[in-house]
Amino acid sequence: MGSSGLIVIYNRSYKEESIMKKKVLASVLTAVLAVSVLSACGASGSEDTAAATQETTEEAAEAASEPAEEAAEAESAPAEETEAADGDLTVISVAASATPHAEILEAAKPLLAAEGYDLEVTVFDDYVQPNMVVDSGEFDANYFQHIPYLENFNVERGTDLVIAGKIHYEPFGIYPGTKSSLDDLEEGDTIAVPNDTTNEARALLLLQDNGVLTLKDGAGLEATVNDITENPKNLQFQELEAAQIPHVIGEVALAVMNGNYALDAGYSVSKDAIAYEKSDSDAAQTYVNVIAVKAGNEENAGIQALVSVLKSDDIRNFINETYDGAVIPYDGE
Repeated sequence: MGSSGLIVIYNRSYKEESIMKKKVLASVLTAVLAVSVLSACGASGSEDTAAATQETTEEAAEAASEPAEEAAEAESAPAEETEAADGDLTVISVAASATPHAEILEAAKPLLAAEGYDLEVTVFDDYVQPNMVVDSGEFDANYFQHIPYLENFNVERGTDLVIAGKIHYEPFGIYPGTKSSLDDLEEGDTIAVPNDTTNEARALLLLQDNGVLTLKDGAGLEATVNDITENPKNLQFQELEAAQIPHVIGEVALAVMNGNYALDAGYSVSKDAIAYEKSDSDAAQTYVNVIAVKAGNEENAGIQALVSVLKSDDIRNFINETYDGAVIPYDGE
């Protein structure tokens, strides 16, 4: 629910309360007047009774005017002031990669604020700490990784992280370095690929799909350079931490990069990549980026609100308008 909805509910209940108060006070005034009349009839010469009656009447009239004045002030108050009256926002802390994850989260902040949550985003430049700080309980969630990486991380690190929501995927791309096309590759050229298990496999599968090499049958999402069975040009593969690949792109023939690091380095998948995963490819669907939390926290109200906002039409539109096909909202559940 947006902030305007909250304001309407708040003012409506306030007006109803004011009306009730007015009715009660009107009854009080009626009773006071009746007492005044009776007093006048029974002892028309009593100054004390008249004074008491006048004082009571003035106090009741003053009390009756207060709810109306307060209601008018509530109706004219800015949205921020009305929301502040409801109390502090509940904090949701999220660890994220800079691009596009932190940018998407920033776009989600005002939507979550309207739901009563203060989204605090901390940017990390590696793929390890965002998971460790969530597993330790230091952060509520993270948003930087795809499903295969999360599953592999749990196995290798002994963490207990689960998926709270599937948000988007980023087509993996092959980018030019010293060579501008696949046809320009020469004997012994070097191609940079990520060194973590799932992303290296994804890079090698993309190279295989484009005729650069052949992997042994069944290598799949666990493929490494050791699974290459055919390499006609004896290409060399420089295995690097994914975040470092953009920094060496001028030193290698080609570079296969994660979409977020390509974006962070100023590359457009649709304009700069020699080849990339298509939106209907198995890889693009497999490597959907997720909100991850420590097991048991996926049903937390704040986490569910976060996922709901990130899957909303507002955020889908933001993604489509901002990233030129380099980030694509996930359509499934």
